[in-house]
Amino acid sequence: MADNRGVVYTGAGSVEVQDIRFPDLVLHEGPGVPKSNAGRKCEHGVILKNIVTNICGSDQHMVRGRTTAPEGLVLGHEITGEVIEVGRDVEFIKKGDIVSVPFNVACGRCKMCKRQDTHICLNVNPERPGGAYGYVDMGGWVGGQSEYVMVPYADFQLLKFPDKEKAMEKILDLTMLSDIFPTGYHGAVSAGVTTGSTVYVAGAGPVGLAAAHSAQLLGASVVIVGDLKEERLAQARSFGCETINLKEHDDPGELIEQILGVTEVDCAIDAVGFEAYGHGTDHKEAPATVLNTMMDVVEAGGKMGIPGLYVTEDPGAEDEDAKQGSLKVKFGLGWSKAHHFVTGQTPVMQYHRQLMMAILNGKANIAEAVNATVISLDEAPQGYRDFDSGVSKKFVIDPHGMLR
Repeated sequence: MADNRGVVYTGAGSVEVQDIRFPDLVLHEGPGVPKSNAGRKCEHGVILKNIVTNICGSDQHMVRGRTTAPEGLVLGHEITGEVIEVGRDVEFIKKGDIVSVPFNVACGRCKMCKRQDTHICLNVNPERPGGAYGYVDMGGWVGGQSEYVMVPYADFQLLKFPDKEKAMEKILDLTMLSDIFPTGYHGAVSAGVTTGSTVYVAGAGPVGLAAAHSAQLLGASVVIVGDLKEERLAQARSFGCETINLKEHDDPGELIEQILGVTEVDCAIDAVGFEAYGHGTDHKEAPATVLNTMMDVVEAGGKMGIPGLYVTEDPGAEDEDAKQGSLKVKFGLGWSKAHHFVTGQTPVMQYHRQLMMAILNGKANIAEAVNATVISLDEAPQGYRDFDSGVSKKFVIDPHGMLR
């Protein structure tokens, strides 16, 4: 059955909407699927009709050719949909449920899942801990920028929305629960943000904006967002953040001092990752820039949440060391200041239920913060191009026209 379409990576700088396999409860052979994962039966899974599915900055790393992602990979790990088929072993999720899918694929049975570290599940990816949909080296699980998708381990993973009508009213906020809202929140929690904190957020893309909004929810007194693009900084200011333009200045500490009266903050969040650029007049790639800047501006004993993506291989890097994931990080500076670093993907299930309740009860306005912008599935390739140009929008794909 071929009545399904999805966004497919077709080589560096290129995606296309193509006919793809209609999902069933098996992980079939395909691009990016390890041989030892191919043919895996998933009677514990469900088939979703996607209501909304988003373009993520992490997808852009692959599309730019900055990873080892294979051509033909179906993209997309931010998925919200309606259950249309349930596997034999699914007990609690029913047809017709509207659910949020954590981008982490997790079994619920292994040591890591049992301690809530679902981002490093040991059973879903034979190549390394952790799995994800439509992503390089993450188990080969088919991506969800499509009309329909299969989700395994449904009873454990899926977050069911309690009221379908209210969920559809809030769907632009709720779609952020699959990744960027928990990711931004995890960055803020990992950085130790609490009542009265002063916080520096590196990057005003969607995850940075989500981190800034999360810091506000956690009680920060001042949230300072740094970026190279004025349009993105304007979006941060729209919901009460202070901003610093790093294109015009190479000393973030000096700019922070103009806001706080001191050159350091209590804590910081890296929402940029390895595709970082130098500050000031030098706009060449400098992948350790954000990490080194944060160590400069975070006070002694402070914490840094690092949800920004770092890779083990970057074939598009200009620096030979960076191609192997080796960066020029001033670790001695962080050691001397007794900094705390928290890295890695976000364990979405630790946060998504409480963030759902904040959305449904009007305490969080994440869609507004990240400027959620609805596009059709056919418009996805242009959405990738626009996002890559630096527009301050979070593109939400509406595959079936249910929001229009």
